[in-house]
Amino acid sequence: MGHAIERETMPSPASGRGAGAGRPIPLRRIRRGATAVAALLAFVAATSCASASTANSAVSDTPSRNPSPGSSSSVLPDPSPTPIGTPYLPKPTGSQPAGTTTSLYLKDTSRADPWVPSVKARELMVSLWYPAKSRTGKRAPYMTPKESELTLKDGEITNLPFDLLSKTRTNAISDAKPAGRRHGLPLVVLSPGFTKPRSSLTALAEDLASRGYVVAVIGHTYENIATSFPDGRVTTCVACEVQQKDQAFWDKVGATRAADVSFVLDELTRAHPEWKGAKLINPSRIAMAGHSAGGASAVQAMLKDRRVRAGINIDGTAFVPVPESGLSRPFLFLGTQATHSPGGKDASWEQAWQNLTGWKRWLVVAGAEHASFTDISVLAEQIGIYRNTDLPPVRSVEITRAYVAAFFDLHLRGKPQPLLQERSTRYPEVKLCDVEQKTCA
Repeated sequence: MGHAIERETMPSPASGRGAGAGRPIPLRRIRRGATAVAALLAFVAATSCASASTANSAVSDTPSRNPSPGSSSSVLPDPSPTPIGTPYLPKPTGSQPAGTTTSLYLKDTSRADPWVPSVKARELMVSLWYPAKSRTGKRAPYMTPKESELTLKDGEITNLPFDLLSKTRTNAISDAKPAGRRHGLPLVVLSPGFTKPRSSLTALAEDLASRGYVVAVIGHTYENIATSFPDGRVTTCVACEVQQKDQAFWDKVGATRAADVSFVLDELTRAHPEWKGAKLINPSRIAMAGHSAGGASAVQAMLKDRRVRAGINIDGTAFVPVPESGLSRPFLFLGTQATHSPGGKDASWEQAWQNLTGWKRWLVVAGAEHASFTDISVLAEQIGIYRNTDLPPVRSVEITRAYVAAFFDLHLRGKPQPLLQERSTRYPEVKLCDVEQKTCA
């Protein structure tokens, strides 16, 4: 059985959960008028593990309320006492209905849990999205009420309903019958940022499903604020309690996530998988993308498991180095212009870039914040507690969906993608970087 924890306090700044670019602001000191955005951005973070100056530096994927330099993002005052509307995710852009199984429980008995060694098996919750045969049925929940409660309590929030995030309106139909032919659908694995639940990548997963992909989003147990299990247990972030988040810590994160990915692939491609729709997966067309720590871990997963044919790091410091022997499979960097331009704050991408020997691209998005590539900037804006006038959240979701899908269409389906070859007039915010010249245009 897993190690369940009811509630954890926020670690002190010395614990390493603070933004490496400067001394973090303890949540208890944030003025009450901004606690709501602190809580919601704690869900996805406004600062990546991009504080490292090199790939071997200590890194952090922690929440921060500090906007990127030059950004016009802002925290708005407390929500008004009038009723808050139901948050919702943008509709998918593909032609197919999206279905989902949000609570697939998997147990790896071959290893003890790396964060709680007394737990003799690694237990994971995985959410699956896929093209469905019908658009009718019940919309899937975004997260459980308990996960919503612990997320908001983690940010010391008191002026929003604790179950608010669980009521977010999604687009996928719960347990809809999958559509497709046997071994006909490519599989994309998604990995969220450190401390972040798997639901934080729902908008991207729904969109990929509507475009004909099976998507597996892994909840990395004990690395996120809250994970609900079918038997009622709720685990929280044991890894957050580690006081020294040095390179050894992030090596462990990368190795743990790579092992999680391989195990999930084993379970989805074995002869008698737990998920009945798994027979639709083409085991020779598998790729991975991740946000922040999840993006960094894509390299480790590719090094460990050759079934992962291509990878994307979305705005995460590359704390997993690419070995000098090279990585020849396709790889995409997609991040904020403020932090991840060549020659900028985060040198880890340049170090990794040198040893990526296959197809590769480096894209940055003007005006984007770390949270722009996930759901929460959209949800926080709808609630009225956050805004980014440099890059409106709905636009950032559109951009993320377009470029991630283009990468997978190219490398899993062999479809040419002009979007990845030159700057697009449709997406002028996205710039293609020349690493040698240290320019992005």
